[in-house]
Amino acid sequence: MDLFTSLKEKIKGKDKAIVFPEGEDGRVLGAALRLAQEGILRPIVLGNAAKIKEKAHDLGKDVLANVTLIDPEKYPQTDFEEMVAKFVERRKGKNTEEQAREWLKDVNYFGTMLVYMHKADGLVSGAVHATGDTVRPALQIIKTKPGLKRTSGAFIMTRGDGSETYVFADCAINIDPSAEDLAEIAVTSAQTARLFDIDPKVAMLSFSTKGSAKGPQVDKMVQATELAHKKAPSLPIDGELQFDASFVPTVAQQKAPNSEVAGHATVFVFPELQSGNIGYKIAQRFGGFEAIGPVLQGLNQPVSDLSRGCNEQDVYNVAIMTAAQAVME
Repeated sequence: MDLFTSLKEKIKGKDKAIVFPEGEDGRVLGAALRLAQEGILRPIVLGNAAKIKEKAHDLGKDVLANVTLIDPEKYPQTDFEEMVAKFVERRKGKNTEEQAREWLKDVNYFGTMLVYMHKADGLVSGAVHATGDTVRPALQIIKTKPGLKRTSGAFIMTRGDGSETYVFADCAINIDPSAEDLAEIAVTSAQTARLFDIDPKVAMLSFSTKGSAKGPQVDKMVQATELAHKKAPSLPIDGELQFDASFVPTVAQQKAPNSEVAGHATVFVFPELQSGNIGYKIAQRFGGFEAIGPVLQGLNQPVSDLSRGCNEQDVYNVAIMTAAQAVME
């Protein structure tokens, strides 16, 4: 059974609502209409009602059956005032009511508030907006789970029938994470793996394996591994490891013969964003992997960021993953 067949079975019938702030985009609307038609989840699309209906017509869908369409400009005043009050309360004095009304004109802030107020179970955005436009409202409103200092972005990398499925992190958010940050990313990435039925074996990646090279970048990954062990003593995690040592059993036997992770890793933690971003795109373009995400890890409620180069299928898949998080967390 491939990943998405499994996820659909988990969420179907659970009546999870996912908000799509970019409802006027054809890729987003097409995915939302398909999800509604298949009865997988309840899409909430935001935008100008006339434009969305026109776009649906262009897509050959004249009826927005099972789709909730919300035009933020025409949101009932009583409901909007409640949203403003909740926003101001959540921001703890950092924003006035006047500022709240202005910020909530932004569809990402509006959609994030729907999630925070439990009128939606998750949010998918980023087909039109930059990553920061999706992440910023999530951090300001939904915030990270207790005990976590930051969010991170993980990609679910899958190929073929789903028998090859891995987690790559952080490939989206933290530019130059500290050892403490990387330890936190390692533990939350293992939790993400479990959500998607991946047995987590975490490799802390480097250009060095077990002291084969020296430098502050290597020291950081060694320290991050030690800190991650303290956070999750039972978690199979090892580092520092080069990618080949983490993934290829024969190489692991030569470079890290005593490691329980080397040669069998399923979760790969990159030392910084640059290598993470490059790494997942190489796997995607050269290796034929499908890169799904990024999943924003560590938030109190699920939010997912799309690539602006996504297609309708990408939106469809990420929405299923987001709904699965809402069911399983």
